[in-house]
Amino acid sequence: MIKAFLFDLDGVLTDTSEFHFLAWKRLADGSGLPFTRQDNEALRGISRRESLDLLLKGQPLTNDNARQMMDRKNDYYLELVRGMTPTDLLPGAREILEELGRLGFMRVIVSASKNAQLVVDRLQISDLIDGLIDGTAPVRSKPAPDLFSLAANRLGLNPTDCLVVEDAAAGVEAAHSAGMLAVGLGPIERVGLADLVLPDLSHTSAEEILKKLTKKFSIS
Repeated sequence: MIKAFLFDLDGVLTDTSEFHFLAWKRLADGSGLPFTRQDNEALRGISRRESLDLLLKGQPLTNDNARQMMDRKNDYYLELVRGMTPTDLLPGAREILEELGRLGFMRVIVSASKNAQLVVDRLQISDLIDGLIDGTAPVRSKPAPDLFSLAANRLGLNPTDCLVVEDAAAGVEAAHSAGMLAVGLGPIERVGLADLVLPDLSHTSAEEILKKLTKKFSIS
């Protein structure tokens, strides 16, 4: 029985992907590294260090230099995030969080980002969630299942009690590895391995999502 919805943040409830692209692009340009929007797609849903490794394309880097580059990228990103407002919630996001609250479901944001709390504060949705697990947790990032497993553990729930909503292939993989069903938001090419694929959260509801999954998997 589903008791909790675990939401990724970027690309699901809000869209800071452009901020991430601009920040990585600024870092890449300043370092003389090629970086395109296609390159940026490969960074979706993974940790900052893993993203940097992909940006470097195998170039060696000391830990100190890597930390300095990640800090610069984060500073560029935060400049953009601090300008966010509640209007930056994606269509349908507030409505589904409010609906889940009325229906008695737990709502937890599970994000690999270390800036998730700042984004939540800027969006003013703290009163619409029941918990936040982010990249500051001392566990492996997605596609490892650790963040989702930690969320279930903190809620005192079994993995099968949790439904993940993700927009990244790494997040869908992490959900399945944690023993959870996953709703994928976005194109089939990216989230086609999810148990249910939707374009986004607009024009849907929690009840409709559960109805579709119940029909497919006989869950409640």
